[in-house]
Amino acid sequence: MDRALEMQVFCTVVEKGSFIAAVEPLEMSKAAVSRYVNALESRLGVRLLHRTTRRLSLTEEGRDFYQQAREILALMEVAENAAASGSDEPVGVLRVNAPLSFGVQHLAPLWAGFMAAYPKIELDISLNDRVVDLVEEGFDVAVRIARMESSSLIGRRLASTRMRLCAAPAYLSRLAPLLTPDDLVAHHVIAYSNFASRNEWSFTGPNGEVSTVQTRATVRCNNGDTCRAIGLSGGGILLQPSFMLFEDLRRGDLEEILPQYRSVELGIYAVYPSRKHLAPKVRALINFLAERFEGVNWDD
Repeated sequence: MDRALEMQVFCTVVEKGSFIAAVEPLEMSKAAVSRYVNALESRLGVRLLHRTTRRLSLTEEGRDFYQQAREILALMEVAENAAASGSDEPVGVLRVNAPLSFGVQHLAPLWAGFMAAYPKIELDISLNDRVVDLVEEGFDVAVRIARMESSSLIGRRLASTRMRLCAAPAYLSRLAPLLTPDDLVAHHVIAYSNFASRNEWSFTGPNGEVSTVQTRATVRCNNGDTCRAIGLSGGGILLQPSFMLFEDLRRGDLEEILPQYRSVELGIYAVYPSRKHLAPKVRALINFLAERFEGVNWDD
């Protein structure tokens, strides 16, 4: 059997999560998909997939093989595209992942310009607020908003954003003013459940002192836009990034609370699995985003 096709079938099964789901993109029968995966396991002499009636999962050997096979397939695509175009022209499907709110508010208006600049790239965009595994889930690039921890991923910083403590004027008018972060314990808090620190909010005061408050959420949500909407309706105090709130603050629909106490600053990064053999389409997107976000300041 064709070894490259075996790898392609195997990788598609992993990315789609089942043999049945791989049938349509591969344009094969389920029997053919199973035959290719079985032939690959037989040739390698190892089991790559655990199969149950409900789900598939990778063995340790399968995980290692998947990562290497995907790199090989990506290199083949680069080589074929370069040969077909006679240059390093960006071409092919580009799978991009980004957080939902940032993706809708700040990336969506850019895609038409990117498509016009690179008409041979086909964009496949996925928006969600969980941290995806780029390699295992088959993404070429992801936009992440975080303090980048030690990671095997490579990241290019696009911009920064600061977490802002805010509430609607209608909410604040009903209550005594907050004087320090410790006063938050007596307030309705709208919590974003994907915060790494969960209910523990930290602030740096005007003299450099750090205040850490264990807040008590009256509502918790895994989507920042929902937290913002509740805050705008007077539902309580929220801590959300400035890229989401800057227009609300400018219009006065939200007021910043305790501006002398600064919360965490986060970087906005374009991340990708490896610097080696970076595909022209990936390089094109990263450079495009870096140009568009150069000089952006949501905290002015």
